[in-house]
Amino acid sequence: MAETELRATMSDRKLPGDPAPYYEAHVFCCVNERPEGHPRGCCKKRGSERLRNYMKARAKELGLDGVRINQALCLDRCELGPTMVIYPEQVWYTYRTIEDAEEILQRHLIRGERVERLMLQPTDKVPEDLKR
Repeated sequence: MAETELRATMSDRKLPGDPAPYYEAHVFCCVNERPEGHPRGCCKKRGSERLRNYMKARAKELGLDGVRINQALCLDRCELGPTMVIYPEQVWYTYRTIEDAEEILQRHLIRGERVERLMLQPTDKVPEDLKR
C-alpha cells in the first residue's frame, strides 16, 4: 500500500463492533520541559502548565463531563508552542493566553466550531514573532 493510501485510511479506522468512545473529546496539552537554551524551546517555559490547568478547571466548571483535558509531554511541535491537539477531530492549536484557552473551550469544545486563528496546519513552521 502506498504511503498516501495508508495516510488516507489511518484517520478512519473505526470498525463495526468497536466500543463507543469513552470521551466525546480528548485534549492533549503539551507541558514538556526542555533544558534551558534548547534551540527548539519548550511549551512549559511558554506557560503551558498554567494554560492546561486553566482549561482543566474551566472544563469542570462548565460541566463538560465528556471532555478530558490531559497533559502530555512532547508533541513535537515545540517551536509553535504551547500546543494542544484535540481528538477525535485531530485539530492542533497553538495558544498563549487564558483568552485563547477560553476561546478554544467555548468555540471548539462547546459549539463544535474551529478557532482558525489558532489552528496549526501540518506545514506550519515557527511563527515570525517566535523567531525573535
